[in-house]
Amino acid sequence: MITSTQNPRIKHLLLLQQKSAQRKADGLFVVEGRREVEHCLSGGFTLRTAFVCDEIADASLSLPQGVEVVPVSRNVYERIAYRGGTEGVVAVVEVRNMSLRDLTLSASPLVVVLESVEKPGNLGAVLRSADAAGADAVIVCDPLTDLYNPNLIRSAVGALFTVPCVACCTEECIAFFKAKGIRILTAQLQDSKLYYDTLMTGPTAIVMGTEATGLTDQWRKAADAHIRIPMLGRLDSLNVSVSAAILLFEAVRQRKS
Repeated sequence: MITSTQNPRIKHLLLLQQKSAQRKADGLFVVEGRREVEHCLSGGFTLRTAFVCDEIADASLSLPQGVEVVPVSRNVYERIAYRGGTEGVVAVVEVRNMSLRDLTLSASPLVVVLESVEKPGNLGAVLRSADAAGADAVIVCDPLTDLYNPNLIRSAVGALFTVPCVACCTEECIAFFKAKGIRILTAQLQDSKLYYDTLMTGPTAIVMGTEATGLTDQWRKAADAHIRIPMLGRLDSLNVSVSAAILLFEAVRQRKS
């Protein structure tokens, strides 16, 4: 059992949590909690090591053969756990870098695109909405955040492992959509019409930019339609994760009606 927070393996685990460069160099990231670990396993990710505190661990947690289980004391677990109530398990998992060609799309795919998203919590929340709406994928173009950031994983509550998530450049993504016949709808205030007046029953990509700067001209020019959410108050924008949920479930409504 590891009882010291100064143990080299604990120090390495903390580096994986804190440093994007370390995650990229090692091809590893950290998942915390029984629910997230189970989603991770069902999503086909490979667990390398599970640090388990028997005082806290949920007896129902079942790990595959071959996963190294390292027992840790309660004080060590409290050091490596970001939040309480996570069933006493923190796992080190192998990164899985997907590309556009790895995506398996349905006959009429629904895809969410985020351009240059900065806040991992926003991306995590979008992934939750994408999972709830049954979207085929979330694509992050020119990302400014690490897809395996712990804040993203926590805010996604397992959706990072249930919804295919790809990072790529804008040019590659636009070319992919054009080749696949996927209609590009850009969320923007200028030169746009209300989202519920726009058809979303066919192959559709909903594209959103940052709250501060919106989308680049590259996306605006590539779009098949520009859509907006009506803003009846004094502010001119919503949080990107809220906007994504509204637009995704309009697509769900149209496809179910």
